[in-house]
Amino acid sequence: MMRLKDYSMMLCLLLLCVGLQAQQRVSGVVENEQGEPLPQVELYEKSSGKLAETNAQGEFAFETQKQRIDVVVFSYDYAIKELQLSANATQPLRIQLQPLGEELSAVQITARKAKVFALSRLRDVEETAIYAGKKTEVILIDQSMANLANNNARQLYSQVAGLNIFQNDDAGLQLNIGGRGLDPNRTANFNTRQNGYDISADVLGYPESYYSPPAEALEQIQVVRGAASLQYGTQFGGLVNFVFKQPKKNKTLEILSRNTLGSNALYTNFTSLSGTHKQWSYYAYFNYKKGDGFRPHSEFESKNAFAHLGYRFSEKTKVTTEVTYMRYLAQQAGGLSDRMFEEDAYQSTRARNWFQVDWLLLNLKLAHQFSDKTNFTLNFFGLDAERNALGFRSNRRDIPDNQSERDLIKGDYHNFGFEARLLNEYQLAGKKSIGLLGTKFYKANNSSVQGPGSAGTGPDFKLQTQQYPNYANQSDFDNPNLNWAVFGENVWYLNERWSITPGFRWEYIKTESEGFSKRINLDGAGNVILNETVYSDNINERNFVLLGLGASFKPNAQTEWYANASQNYRSVTFSDINLVNPNFAVGELKDETGMTTDLGLRGTFDKWINYDVSAFGLFYNDRIGITLETQNDNSVRKLRANIGDAFIYGLESLVDFDLSKRWIKDKDFNANYFINFSAIRSKYVSSDESGIEGNRVEFVPQVNLKTGFRFGYKNLQSSMQYTYVGEQYSDATNTQTDPLGSSGVIGVIPAYGILDMSLAYTYKRFKLEAGINNLLDNTYFTRRATGYPGPGIIPSPPRNWYVSLQVKI
Repeated sequence: MMRLKDYSMMLCLLLLCVGLQAQQRVSGVVENEQGEPLPQVELYEKSSGKLAETNAQGEFAFETQKQRIDVVVFSYDYAIKELQLSANATQPLRIQLQPLGEELSAVQITARKAKVFALSRLRDVEETAIYAGKKTEVILIDQSMANLANNNARQLYSQVAGLNIFQNDDAGLQLNIGGRGLDPNRTANFNTRQNGYDISADVLGYPESYYSPPAEALEQIQVVRGAASLQYGTQFGGLVNFVFKQPKKNKTLEILSRNTLGSNALYTNFTSLSGTHKQWSYYAYFNYKKGDGFRPHSEFESKNAFAHLGYRFSEKTKVTTEVTYMRYLAQQAGGLSDRMFEEDAYQSTRARNWFQVDWLLLNLKLAHQFSDKTNFTLNFFGLDAERNALGFRSNRRDIPDNQSERDLIKGDYHNFGFEARLLNEYQLAGKKSIGLLGTKFYKANNSSVQGPGSAGTGPDFKLQTQQYPNYANQSDFDNPNLNWAVFGENVWYLNERWSITPGFRWEYIKTESEGFSKRINLDGAGNVILNETVYSDNINERNFVLLGLGASFKPNAQTEWYANASQNYRSVTFSDINLVNPNFAVGELKDETGMTTDLGLRGTFDKWINYDVSAFGLFYNDRIGITLETQNDNSVRKLRANIGDAFIYGLESLVDFDLSKRWIKDKDFNANYFINFSAIRSKYVSSDESGIEGNRVEFVPQVNLKTGFRFGYKNLQSSMQYTYVGEQYSDATNTQTDPLGSSGVIGVIPAYGILDMSLAYTYKRFKLEAGINNLLDNTYFTRRATGYPGPGIIPSPPRNWYVSLQVKI
């Protein structure tokens, strides 16, 4: 294997190479019918992506190797213009745009841009990131007919192939998505970011995301699969990046307000302010949610605020700062055993379980363009957050709450860091190349405390150790960690059709864990027969290199073959090791390693079919999971350990048919049909545990289908979506029913099918949305929780409705 030093030197030489082939410069101005310059007009070449954007004087400039180039000129308020430009022109070009003949709704405008530029996937290069040769998917929120008020993930991610989703609340307070055999719990197997910076509790020690941005604030959700491990860090799932709406460019102030009413006393309000004045720009929102939940003892209240402020020093330099705060309190109805779920899926035997989250995110970003070919970004970020979980969580779901002290887990998360990226376009052997070098520093100091909570009924998150000194589940740990990373990728265009993208990531990780846990046993009379304190002081340092290689072949402007192979890595988390859980024991754990491969074909056909079909393979070594262990007394306990090596492979496909272009051909009508289908197989190929080798991997439904039809007439839009997810296992032993009988923690998750319907009507400044989720009122569940919000089976929402009114001023 090439040493890191050799690889880095080679990449630096590539970035510094001087071009051998002359570039042709194209420049000009874009104006309206009156000859007035038009700012923020975008110029694209369909085959390669965005070329330039006009400045305040309507001027643009870009360089190309081609003698003639087909360009699309796009502005939201003007008709799209396509023209062929000559790179040999001696005079600056003058391009005149015609105003739109009618006022379009926001959905129609965004859809117009998407159809022209195929924005359902990321381009080879976006700002200071490289996506060439990777499987990428982009969700355009303005086109979605999802229930935005409660972040309905089943609808929002309907066109992202192969995602497995936990659906256990009707407010969208947390996002739980996984894929390709990865546990969906709090999206912990993806690197989750907003506007390019981390938002999870601790990207190494506790990568769970208790905060999820409201869909009503988003412009896009970008999803990059496992190949994102090189640019975005050590994980198997890839990247999920929430991109917020940008400040309104042509207004000093725009106000948008959305109010939603729904089932189970749901009420939400989303109000945003946006605008631009001279060099200043801003976007801010406040989001409030409240409801009773679809089960007893499941009320919630959430408050979320966000502010973005930008200042443009020049056309090439901009600074932005962002602040995010979220606080929510939710009552948790607890988990069910299989028997309880069959009797009454929406019952609750836990009235004293509560969950609270406080999340404060800060980010400062500098973006500078050294030249037309060199971009630089620098993000400083920080997190100050806590989560508190309180409740009675017996190993048996059917045991009534004894009204004694409750189990309390308190987590505090404090981290900060920076990420710098430099992207440069240059010439290598007369061919265009684009190189990226970046570095990331990350430091965290987190703590977790577990012990007795109050014996009351409300959300009292104070430890009661002095009052209940003999409480069994007690621990106190400090978990600092330090991470340095250097990464790079390079796109080398061999010709106009072929490109290859090698990449690397060097990681230094130092994780520490210092603290203690107690072992306290009582006899039948409540007397202490064992009181032992187990101290821990562990330091784990490692450094390693991840490598990857991507390739792309574009036989024409409408078709692309892509392939990628990238190494993956996931460190053991603190929650894997430290907490005392009555529902399972923890064995010796070590970090997980593996590799992700993708081979796919994507593009458009005859201007009315948009598709992405790919095969993937995931090699997963030392996978952590739950197995069953027989004790000396023949009892069975659940054990969390490195189960073995697994191989997961399958086919993921998305095909979208624009029926209105093919058959209707009337601008007042639009009709689309999509089918998102995945067939996935999995197998444990080796294991030191008995009864594991040859088993299916948990969280892998063999069939995953989402299909839907969308029809619209002028400003009236309607949508119908059907979701089917096949049977999956929750543990490596492939247990059909829980051998402990009443825990509900392990066992099969049955197949389910769900139908959703939604409507939207836009009239001038008003938009009315309504819908019914789970139209057929199917009873199902997607999750067997080992801890909170269970443990046990967590039912999914029954039929529910919503109505939203949006006003834009």
